[in-house]
Amino acid sequence: MSYKSNQDTSNLLKQYQEKKVSLDDAIKKYIKPGVRIFIDSGCSEPIDLTKKLIDLGIELPDVEILHFLSLSDLDYYETAGSIEDLFRHNAFFIGKSLRKYVDAGQADYTPMLLSEIPKLFKSGRMHLDTALIQVSPPDRYGFCSFGINVDIVKPIAESADYVVAEINPKMPRTLGDSFIHMNDIDAFVVSNHEIIEFNYGKLDDTSTRIAKFVASLVEDESTIQMGIGQIPNAVTQQLMEKKDLGVHSEVFSDGIVDLVESGVVTCKKKTLHKDKIICSFVMGSKKLYDFVDDNPMVEFHPCDYTNNPSIISQNKKQVAINAALSVDLTGQVNSDSIGYRFYSGIGGQVDFIRGAGRSIDGKPIMTLPSTVTLKDGTVVSRIVPYLQPGSGVVITRGDIHYVVTEWGIASLYGKSIRERVLEMINIAHPDFREELLEHAKKWKYIYSDQKLPISIDGRISIYPEKYETTLNLKNGKTIKIRPVKPTDERMIQELHYSLDEKDRYLRFFTPMKDFRHTKIQPMVNIDYSTDMILVCEFSEKEEEQIIGLGAFFKTIKPSIAELAFVIHKNWRSLGISKFLLNYLVQIGKELNYRTFTGSILLENKPMLHIINNSGYLLKLKRIEGGVTNFAFDLS
Repeated sequence: MSYKSNQDTSNLLKQYQEKKVSLDDAIKKYIKPGVRIFIDSGCSEPIDLTKKLIDLGIELPDVEILHFLSLSDLDYYETAGSIEDLFRHNAFFIGKSLRKYVDAGQADYTPMLLSEIPKLFKSGRMHLDTALIQVSPPDRYGFCSFGINVDIVKPIAESADYVVAEINPKMPRTLGDSFIHMNDIDAFVVSNHEIIEFNYGKLDDTSTRIAKFVASLVEDESTIQMGIGQIPNAVTQQLMEKKDLGVHSEVFSDGIVDLVESGVVTCKKKTLHKDKIICSFVMGSKKLYDFVDDNPMVEFHPCDYTNNPSIISQNKKQVAINAALSVDLTGQVNSDSIGYRFYSGIGGQVDFIRGAGRSIDGKPIMTLPSTVTLKDGTVVSRIVPYLQPGSGVVITRGDIHYVVTEWGIASLYGKSIRERVLEMINIAHPDFREELLEHAKKWKYIYSDQKLPISIDGRISIYPEKYETTLNLKNGKTIKIRPVKPTDERMIQELHYSLDEKDRYLRFFTPMKDFRHTKIQPMVNIDYSTDMILVCEFSEKEEEQIIGLGAFFKTIKPSIAELAFVIHKNWRSLGISKFLLNYLVQIGKELNYRTFTGSILLENKPMLHIINNSGYLLKLKRIEGGVTNFAFDLS
């Protein structure tokens, strides 16, 4: 690291020699029985001080130890034996080293929004006797950097009666609101151990699929936040085609370094802290720590700033990507417990979900795999009818916008309970969709006759994501072409109601008066292995509208399907019908159809023109009673 290679730590510390103490004195002098202490967070845990605290544990009964995300492998109870109440740990976020002790009742969990933890200490509501921290060596002005963790550490150190520092030349010197002066450190020891590294592990197919769906929601020039978890951080690998992204996040990992080096993250289009990556702490490898060391592009701030929703919302297109443990059919999100068992914590996800929700064109996104395999091998759904007893609602129904699983994206913001239920069932694992549907019917959340897409063999018909594409139109707009979903019912009703009397007559050969649920439901619950309805979706400022559709349906003859089209009057003569016809032919071939047929009123000249000029050889063209019946070979 460039900073440490140019300066000698021992020379910098000479003027503060009176504050240098042994490890024994660092603990015995500043920690007494019955006091409350804080141990630095995440990958910045002061390992030497913590080890000495554990060694001397028998001499320090009733010490309360506060943590935010403990990541080391140190066992605080290894010298305590069976003394259950020697130490009392209190975690604001449950890390791996404390989880088993929280489960066993030997440690506490305090659920708080990350943005509000500093206020707890600044206000004096929670008095702190001693803070054990790890910092970089002082610069020539006497300032040490908190390094890779500023989060709650800086405000806590400013509030504690005593600050004992582990000064480590291997700690990166990070910039921003990230410094403490040697005058504010009561005692220090010099260490030289490696900084804790963190790895989210190898990505599986499920995480990759979820990450791709999330990436599809991220627009160019967005500012992104990734919460703690494998899936949020997997998204960075799927953003390589984006342009001018920014970062405002309480934490980030190695993936952001790759995006900076690839020119994807530039921060040049940010509306707050232009050209800067803003964060509160980082977790990752030495590559990440080298990147943030003395890097003017990266600013670290305490979490009461980075996680303040009013600050976050000043970033235009702020995208918040966080992980859930389970989500119910109405959009309630549990993220910190598995039933009555506390597992992690609230962290910063509420802060960022609300901040992104208030941002101009912001997108709050929750992610989770659709299932989990229990220890006994049982597979259960993580999309649930109701949250398991004991589970906490971390994100409320009113805060939720998007939920993403490996089966797709559920858009819930502004949706009714009925619409939410259908959206959530649509992204649940197919093996659990019928069960979820029955629960929703029992509670009158949906129509009593609500159905799901069922294939010929009686199983759930799986949405064919591979047929999703986009079409750039002559008017400069871009529309998404995709297979129909059960959640499209209302938008398809709106499309049909937009047709005037003449349009309805040309489409249905009769002036249809209504398009009730019983008529539209069969159009949105199709067997994708035999039928296909492609809808044309136009989105503007998160408002979605279906402006047209093209379809084919099986007939009594297995090789023949019947065509149908509907286009909104404001979107005609733009090439949509022609594109849909050619795309339906491609899909029809894949489904082993050889012939498309249809009937067109002679008055419907635009549709006749499309068929006559399609380029496909008409095998049949017969006019009867003002109707043209046609058939053409797909080959």
